[in-house]
Amino acid sequence: MKKSLIAAASVAACFAMNVQAQDAITVVNFGGANANAQKAAYYEPVAKEGIKVTAVEYNGEQAKIKAMVETKNVTWDLVEVESPDVARGCDEGLFEKLDYSKIAPKADLLPSAVTECGVGLFVWSTVMAYNGDKLKKAPTSWADFFDTTKIPGKRGMRKGARYNLEFALLADGVKPADIYKVLATKDGAERAFKKLTALKPNIQWWEAGAQAPQFLVAGDVVLSTVYNGRIDAANREGRNLQIYWPGGIYDLDYWVIPKGTAKKDAVYKFLNFAMKPENQAVYAQNIAYGPTNKKALTKLNAKVLADLPTSDKNAKEALQFNTTFWADQGEALEKRFAAWATQ
Repeated sequence: MKKSLIAAASVAACFAMNVQAQDAITVVNFGGANANAQKAAYYEPVAKEGIKVTAVEYNGEQAKIKAMVETKNVTWDLVEVESPDVARGCDEGLFEKLDYSKIAPKADLLPSAVTECGVGLFVWSTVMAYNGDKLKKAPTSWADFFDTTKIPGKRGMRKGARYNLEFALLADGVKPADIYKVLATKDGAERAFKKLTALKPNIQWWEAGAQAPQFLVAGDVVLSTVYNGRIDAANREGRNLQIYWPGGIYDLDYWVIPKGTAKKDAVYKFLNFAMKPENQAVYAQNIAYGPTNKKALTKLNAKVLADLPTSDKNAKEALQFNTTFWADQGEALEKRFAAWATQ
């Protein structure tokens, strides 16, 4: 009888451990203020739902996901990826096809947030910013960003082709609606690189999102391209960084489930929690990124809405990042940029 009780207790303990393991997931993000907002809105509150989240930071390395999937050793259960990587990873079989019945009603979500392998996590924008305490004459166009005679000083730019080529064409007089049509041509790409080349001696490159606001605060640059959420985070710490919204390029980040995770049921529970409007509203209150559940907007006050890239005023003259274009031509343009940057 005693052995039976011990055996039963052992089985129960093993079962409890298995349940606990299934409810512990690893969620991968890009770190910084975004990670802190996710922690406040999703990671910590979802613990009350029986899901324990371990957060891991990375820099968007698809190769790590690919290695996990191919070796069938998947230790990342949910990963935040940028838009060009969603379709590419889906085509390569790296991500699970999503069951939206377990996530949220598709009608509640932004159309661009619903894809086969990735669900939109938030809307963000790459914008021009400056230090309101240091720059007395604010920029009024992207032409100003490239005009070091009108506004002397260094410019901060993300080291890569994406966004910079679009901004160069905007500065050169191309209308937002025509940017990708022009950039798709040989002459258009030449035009963009020529514009960047003229500015090149005055560019200070950044690679991590936190660097751009740091450059502005220190006075290392007078203008910088930057993720709008990074400006919001800096201003929450008492800075006076200002955004020039027209011509900003907005995009979505997505959550994807690496193919082969053993925690798929727990991941769906997490996604269902995170995509609820009330929880997305908490996220937007912690960082100025737009929620992808449209119903979350009704839960935000005017002050929060005014800082989101999805607000009517800020989105009015914005440019939507063209994922298809960059999926098709991005590799060639990034290689060209890398070679150009070293010249």
